[in-house]
Amino acid sequence: MKNNMITIRFAQPKDEATWCELWDGYCRFYQTQLAEEITQQTWQRILSPNSSLFCRMILVKNKPVGFALYVLHEGSWVTKPICYLEDLFVTPEHRGKGLGKALLDDLFTLSKQSDWSRIYWFTQKNNPARALYDQYATTDDFVRYQKNL
Repeated sequence: MKNNMITIRFAQPKDEATWCELWDGYCRFYQTQLAEEITQQTWQRILSPNSSLFCRMILVKNKPVGFALYVLHEGSWVTKPICYLEDLFVTPEHRGKGLGKALLDDLFTLSKQSDWSRIYWFTQKNNPARALYDQYATTDDFVRYQKNL
């Protein structure tokens, strides 16, 4: 896809309805349902200047077709911020056109400009996007434990 057709920028208040549609598609991809209050609180945190949650939107011909949600946090082994890429999504009809790669490139550019120490993310073993992710980073031997509270 031609770069002059693609724009990546931070989410803006005017993106709410479109972001909610994209978020719904993301949740369907992971076969999960979230309460509306979680979706609304997530959107409010994205817009809040006091939040550590950020959203980059990717637009094709000025229409949002995907996003990257990430959290900046401190760490005990580094002095610079750490970026956790929590969610990355591109609509099914726009996959395979380099938009996921563009979102990752954008995040890595931001990391250099902002002097972050590292970026990390998780995905499911069978996620087809792993072919893309493998171009950026390697997996490690850590096992994730999770207990919902």
